[in-house]
Amino acid sequence: MSPSPAPQAPPASRQPIVLVPACNRMIGAHPFHVAGQKYVDAVRLAGALPLVVPSATPEQLDALLDLADGVLLTGSPSNVHPSHFGETVHDPSLPLDPVRDDWTLPLIPKVLARHMPLFAICRGFQEVNVALGGSLHQAVQEVPGQHDHRAPADASVDVQYGPSHRVRVTAGGLLERLLVDLAEGGDITVNSVHGQGVKRLADGLRVEARAPDGLIEAYTLEDSADAHAGFVLGVQWHPEWRAADNPVSIQLLQAFGAACQDYRDLHRPPNR
Repeated sequence: MSPSPAPQAPPASRQPIVLVPACNRMIGAHPFHVAGQKYVDAVRLAGALPLVVPSATPEQLDALLDLADGVLLTGSPSNVHPSHFGETVHDPSLPLDPVRDDWTLPLIPKVLARHMPLFAICRGFQEVNVALGGSLHQAVQEVPGQHDHRAPADASVDVQYGPSHRVRVTAGGLLERLLVDLAEGGDITVNSVHGQGVKRLADGLRVEARAPDGLIEAYTLEDSADAHAGFVLGVQWHPEWRAADNPVSIQLLQAFGAACQDYRDLHRPPNR
């Protein structure tokens, strides 16, 4: 079934602003802040204005959130440093981004305290779990009973981000409500390009979907049924990949965008 038609976008001056964290990379001899275009495009597809944030000090977090109506935590080649969940680095060859960790992890509780819409993807999904006290498998493929959720390194990007496996959507949850016309028998098909995954789910989060091997693929807040809790959704897959062609992605992004618009209207109504 086709996704719901996109609502008419509000004027740019009334579009909600969504913070998008940048990652940190060395390009040649110089450090750069980078944000994937697919995430920026996804925010626009949600009917919002993306604001890429390079980094922030603890003192700047509230000022940034004062500007925003939502946060989209992106995926990244880098992993959350395991020191944040009490472990040492398992594979030193994998990239880390401690600069991003230093400001996104303390940002997350502030976003939730404001009941601000939050959409967390892949690394962002893992960041939220860690920020709230959960832990991660550093190498899911090495855990007995778990599948290898990584994409083949030598494949084309279309194959890497192509459909990989089904996930079972939890009955009665947020995802089921958002995807009521799209989940076939309670399942959806997703891509899979991650080596890490949720080991211990943080207190206060509720499972929204699992992979066939039982790995958690989506979560929300336990009190998300409360209208005052705000929109909070974390997914392990990449809905931003060719989102405009994916009915599930469109549905999720439209729901996120609508929540951001509601937040903006509540906190910055047109007459203010």
